[in-house]
Amino acid sequence: MDFLFNIMKSIVAVIVCGILMIPSFAGVEEMEKGEKISTVAEEAIDEYDLLIICPSQFYEPLIPFKAHKEKYNVKTVIVTIEEIYGGKYFDVQGRDDAEKVKYFIKNAYDEWHIKYVLLVGGRRPGLKESWYVPVRYAYLDDKSNWEAKYLSDLYFADIYDANGNFSSWDSNGNGIFAEWKGNKAEDSPIDLVPDVYVGRWACRNAFEVEIMVSKTIEYETTTHGAEWFKKFVCIAGDTYPEVLNSSWKGYEGEEGTQRAINWMPGFEPIKLWTSLGTFTGPEDVIEAISQGCGFVFFDGHGSPMSWATHAPNSTEWVDGLTVWQMPKLKNEGMYPVCVVGGCHNSQFNITMFNLLKFYKGIGEWIEYIWKGETAPACWSWWMTRKIDGGSIATLGYSGLGYTKEDKNFEGEATEWLDTHFFWEYGMNGTDVLGEIWGKVIAGYLKTYPIDWNTPAGSNSAIDAKTVEEWILLGDPSLKIGGYAS
Repeated sequence: MDFLFNIMKSIVAVIVCGILMIPSFAGVEEMEKGEKISTVAEEAIDEYDLLIICPSQFYEPLIPFKAHKEKYNVKTVIVTIEEIYGGKYFDVQGRDDAEKVKYFIKNAYDEWHIKYVLLVGGRRPGLKESWYVPVRYAYLDDKSNWEAKYLSDLYFADIYDANGNFSSWDSNGNGIFAEWKGNKAEDSPIDLVPDVYVGRWACRNAFEVEIMVSKTIEYETTTHGAEWFKKFVCIAGDTYPEVLNSSWKGYEGEEGTQRAINWMPGFEPIKLWTSLGTFTGPEDVIEAISQGCGFVFFDGHGSPMSWATHAPNSTEWVDGLTVWQMPKLKNEGMYPVCVVGGCHNSQFNITMFNLLKFYKGIGEWIEYIWKGETAPACWSWWMTRKIDGGSIATLGYSGLGYTKEDKNFEGEATEWLDTHFFWEYGMNGTDVLGEIWGKVIAGYLKTYPIDWNTPAGSNSAIDAKTVEEWILLGDPSLKIGGYAS
């Protein structure tokens, strides 16, 4: 009965949420008469910093964003998917839509010398999976029997391999990308180092584009010098309780957040830790974020719809935040950069329409529910696109996340990426969001070079998956802390 009740509760919640979201599909108001944005041909500019790729219906809401970026000397060009597929600027290359977009990015990198790419478009509504801006799935088998593929926006950033050739991620040419299933990687070697810095606004309608444009402009123009920005909220507990495995010593999440705190001088740490009793449930998280903070770091366990961790040396779960609780966040104008350590928080292909897929059989239908794939949007995107609150950007994982415990203590996997994000900002001084993402990935690959000749499920395979699945849902050209004037 409890199971049926939970299913019915999910269905009712999704229906209500869907009704509330209906206005967002209405589109946006028309441009004022005479208002015009220059095209590439009209401006005759040889170089750009930021390339924005979007469907034509998202073009107009992005016009104020382009003007804002150029006010701060970030030369910006907006190109629609239709223009890419139609060959307006460069000859069309590629076997599928994702590869066509990647070749366009390559040409823009070569000809326009772009540095940042913002993909504006997520999954379209409907039972059948289709996208406003295409995605690439990586097919690396981690031997978990959980997922056969996962989303990777790193694909669009890794333009060239180590020899200067186009990095196809499909060296055997079979149309299955980043494939690693057998005794060695079928697609190898893959460079994986970003040549451009890629982020995504996984918008499902024009209203969400407007939200992100408004939040980002507000953030970059009002955050500089604000007291709230100097707060660093860390939420963690005992990720791997020793009671389950005697080799799991210490409180891993708290240790990870402490490392990040050590690398963020000048910031006031707000420790929501289960061991301190300062983190007992969602209300603690909501209250801390609603007070305003420059950064928030969740270090624990996740799903597409939720995040949680454990009390000290206990199998008891301490819930942190679900997508249904995010409307309670009241941090308008005080948006943190969010780093979330946990599985699947950034799995941005989920949809509430999965609840209607009875026709796939009861087993698969139930799997959608218990895997948390029935929300209108994933945890990280829900956090980022929240109106008048939430984050300005969120970095997380589209698939299963790994730590040193999963790698038999040979390297740290996601814990390395998550904590070194703060090292790159706090110690190395990088203050543009996408550059942090790219530099941390490059640093990880230097620390843990991939051996493509090892079997699927090996530590090297896990290392490859770790960087491939790290998703930036946000503007890669974002000036962290805002502009001085």
